[in-house]
Amino acid sequence: MYFKICFVVLAVATLSNSQKDDEIVRQDYDGPHDDGSYKWALQTGGGIFHEQRGSLKQGRSEQPALFVEGQYQYTAPDGQVINVLYTAGENGFIATGDHIPTPPPIPIEIQRLLEHLATKPPPTE
Repeated sequence: MYFKICFVVLAVATLSNSQKDDEIVRQDYDGPHDDGSYKWALQTGGGIFHEQRGSLKQGRSEQPALFVEGQYQYTAPDGQVINVLYTAGENGFIATGDHIPTPPPIPIEIQRLLEHLATKPPPTE
């Protein structure tokens, strides 16, 4: 157990230290524009990549809301390439990636019960 903890601490320290001195090889900015839109991208020599674009869109309220789309990628200490696609807006931050755990499917019996309950009127208490 002690070895595992030391390994994790060492890996985090090494990753943090190597990223601290990582050279930026690409840095693009476009905006913000009059309509509120923007986009940017950043890439480092160490393989970190992040890009994002945003714009104002009409939301549920009368005021426009910021909607953001982006992705980032890096190589984890174990060598796995981590790629995350994300959106952010009125529904919060939503990320997708192969490494992100997903819940198991709902068993068919429970799904049928939920569909049946959805057809019933709400309780009047």
